[in-house]
Amino acid sequence: MPLTARPQRPRVGLFVTCLVDLMRPSVGFAAVKLLEDAGCVVEVPRQTCCGQPAFNSGDRDTARALAEQAIAAFSSFDYVVAPSGSCAGQIKAHYPELFAGDPNIARKADALAAKTYELVSFLVDVMGVTEVEARFDGTVTYHDSCSGLRELNVKRQPRQLLATVKGLTLTEMKENEVCCGFGGTFAVKYGEISNSIVEKKTEAISASGAHTVLAGDLGCLMNMAGKLSREGKPIAVRHVAEVLAGMTDEPPIGAPDQRER
Repeated sequence: MPLTARPQRPRVGLFVTCLVDLMRPSVGFAAVKLLEDAGCVVEVPRQTCCGQPAFNSGDRDTARALAEQAIAAFSSFDYVVAPSGSCAGQIKAHYPELFAGDPNIARKADALAAKTYELVSFLVDVMGVTEVEARFDGTVTYHDSCSGLRELNVKRQPRQLLATVKGLTLTEMKENEVCCGFGGTFAVKYGEISNSIVEKKTEAISASGAHTVLAGDLGCLMNMAGKLSREGKPIAVRHVAEVLAGMTDEPPIGAPDQRER
């Protein structure tokens, strides 16, 4: 849907993602806040995996079955938004590919792809958000996750909004566009290679001098947090949505919860 045709209060279906649902629900709540602050009506329909792990493993039958569920769940919304470049990329770039030989479903897959966005790019490019009301005292660096960057052109948008967060200083790491080594099933199949890649990434993060590393994909964040922890590097790891929403009461990813119970 073109920006000029955007409803005054668009109805957005939030694709929560598996990792957010199971590992970091605070990212989902931050996404809802950001979308509602931007003027959206947000709903979370019953949903399951986007099918990316199956797709990347060559299991097209399972990927198609999961994609059909997503198409049915989200077809009625004005937009579909995910706090993940990889899941949004799966829907936008690969659902049409999955159903290229089935005209009826292909039409629905194309329609869903056309209205699906990664969270921060949706806020900036569709809703026209230019600033956020948030504060985060500290120096951060930003990792550009592969799918968001290469499939959805997400790079400028998070930096644009982070520049408006009070107290935050962004310092770029070297090779911020280089993979962290996660790659979903890649990290499982090729553990040694994955570890070598993430080791170089954590070196770059540490060399930046930042106290916190941000990104837009929870898989990448968990991978980097795990390696930083194993290396004993006291660098916090957070999803960019948490910082933009001003919702950072939750401990950093992988950090122990020191709050009083």
